[in-house]
Amino acid sequence: MNTSPILQQLKKHGQLLDSEIAAATGIPLSKVRLSLSDLSARGEISRCSVTRFDNGKAIEGMLCRISGYVPAASPGRKPSR
Repeated sequence: MNTSPILQQLKKHGQLLDSEIAAATGIPLSKVRLSLSDLSARGEISRCSVTRFDNGKAIEGMLCRISGYVPAASPGRKPSR
């Protein structure tokens, strides 16, 4: 399977849940999870297991981002230090 759409989504958005990647790319969640496991094993992404609660219902997922990738700063004024 081509992982390019998954990597593109992560580069575009920085950090995403596996379910968000599946929804954005149209790839089934099971295939997204397999691809993320492969990418993690190769060291291309960082991932961790997360549990989020939606109206008291636990939702298990993987939170992923590109390894060593820092998104560009957003435009606009920056706070002074």
